[in-house]
Amino acid sequence: MPSLSTADHRASPPRIHVPRDYNAAHDLIERNLAAGRAAKTAYIDDAGAYTYGDLAERVNRCANALIALGLRPEERVLLCHLDTIDFPAVFLGAIKAGIVPIAANTLLTTADYDYMLRDSRARALVVSAPLLPAFAPILAKHSNLSRIIVSGAVGEEASAPHLSLAMLMAAASPSFAAAETTCDDACFWLYSSGSTGSPKGTVHLHSSLVQTAELYAKPVLGIREDDVVFSAAKLFFAYGLGNALTFPLAVGATAVLMAERPTPAAVFSAIEEGPAHDFLRRAHALRRASRLPRCAEARSARSAALCFGRRGAAGGNRPQVDRALRHRHSRRPRFDGNAAHLPFESPGRSPLRDQRHAGSWLRR
Repeated sequence: MPSLSTADHRASPPRIHVPRDYNAAHDLIERNLAAGRAAKTAYIDDAGAYTYGDLAERVNRCANALIALGLRPEERVLLCHLDTIDFPAVFLGAIKAGIVPIAANTLLTTADYDYMLRDSRARALVVSAPLLPAFAPILAKHSNLSRIIVSGAVGEEASAPHLSLAMLMAAASPSFAAAETTCDDACFWLYSSGSTGSPKGTVHLHSSLVQTAELYAKPVLGIREDDVVFSAAKLFFAYGLGNALTFPLAVGATAVLMAERPTPAAVFSAIEEGPAHDFLRRAHALRRASRLPRCAEARSARSAALCFGRRGAAGGNRPQVDRALRHRHSRRPRFDGNAAHLPFESPGRSPLRDQRHAGSWLRR
């Protein structure tokens, strides 16, 4: 099965060629292994750091575990999960096996989840242990739901009477041959917000992920291999899924995940005290030692966290950390009801440039 998509960015709009025999998870993983990034850090979550080699093994173990439970290609699995390494492992593992994951909003109610399980006819549920109580009252009523897998529970007793994701992965093989999917096959679902009626399960194809990377992440955001990416929008959001999964994996960058809600205090605490702190400090020291362009005032992990955006064509950095601090109140970020970070309100800036600064990008 061909693993890599190709793009002709000279055309307008760029032409993206995705082979007919194509599996999105296989592509996103194998392109990094083929580029020699097996030892490069792919993810940093609240528990530690994981290389691209680690990620590939976890994806394969999840794929094997789901198949061993009797799930078949094109069947759905509802994924209601906090932002940890297990999210991309299960999401990509299901896709690699030809199973269709449904990334569910972790802030919804029991009634919402009841509707999604009934509407999607999901055969399995993978849920973070702290979110399991929201599902407990409705699990018995869904006859299609044959497997409930709990992530983050410590030990078999903690997840009883349900299955433990950690134990399933430990028993599964680290090797897996990707399912024979095509670029036009259903890859994953995301539910709409339901603001104009009942939420709709939107079906995304295997080619959808790489299209967003080639048409938006690379030419508009300018994401590169040496980027460290933090997305305040969670992985279950369409933009968060791009920011913290599709976009960094498409170029071999590093993504930082945080399970809790991204309040300013929580974000700075994670950067200054969590597993990401040492990584960012080493990355900053490397940039200083190599004399590469950097934010002029980035002298610590805290100040580096404020260095949003990308370098200009002439090598200048925008916006500078000192400018971000000086306009901290006049350029206050807006938050929606889910505390998802929205673009800065900044009069006088072009819409395209605002898009470039809309996410939370930590430039090494």
